[in-house]
Amino acid sequence: MRLVLLGPPGAGKGTQARALATLWGVPQVASGDLLRAVVREESELGREAASYMDRGQLVPDDLVLKLVDARLRKEDARPGFILDGFPRNVSQAEALAKGLEHYHLKLDKVVAVIVPDEEIVKRISGRRTCAKCNAMYHVVFEPPKKPGICDKCGGELYQREDDAEETVRERLKVFAETTKPLLAHYGRLGMLAQINGVGRTDEVEKRILAAVNGVAVPPK
Repeated sequence: MRLVLLGPPGAGKGTQARALATLWGVPQVASGDLLRAVVREESELGREAASYMDRGQLVPDDLVLKLVDARLRKEDARPGFILDGFPRNVSQAEALAKGLEHYHLKLDKVVAVIVPDEEIVKRISGRRTCAKCNAMYHVVFEPPKKPGICDKCGGELYQREDDAEETVRERLKVFAETTKPLLAHYGRLGMLAQINGVGRTDEVEKRILAAVNGVAVPPK
């Protein structure tokens, strides 16, 4: 199974990708995780990526393509993969298709998880991260027992710069301008399914499975 999950930041793509990756026995390949990993390396490449991410802007295509291509070449991705957060624009989609074609492969399905902007702002701007252990909380959906304090280690909770409401709205604006055209692109190719991303995690997962029904059957 070679699946792409599209959707705005905060749509729950990562949660769904992890669940489906376990179900199908293929890796989740998240461009955001790849970028955060290279940022932690504090290399020149990482600092360049961070300069865009901290402003809520997209990292340039050539940088992201290098990271994704290297990941898809690994042994565990040969049987298939779930791409989470990539491609983010039509040029990346075309580069992905070209790269897969080189190995006589193609995507099986593209699923877009649709969530209203205001719901996204509420989800992301309420996130809080522990400064010590990086545990994640949410002021509404998953608050700590003591406000501002991590339940696990007692560290101080803070709001990451890219989780601030202003940054979230900028990220949504960028998504609308650059990523939404992918819906038309994959729609023309007959590969697109759009599903409602509002609801319980298990409900959204069922919608995705229904969208890919007939394309891939999870192993028993």
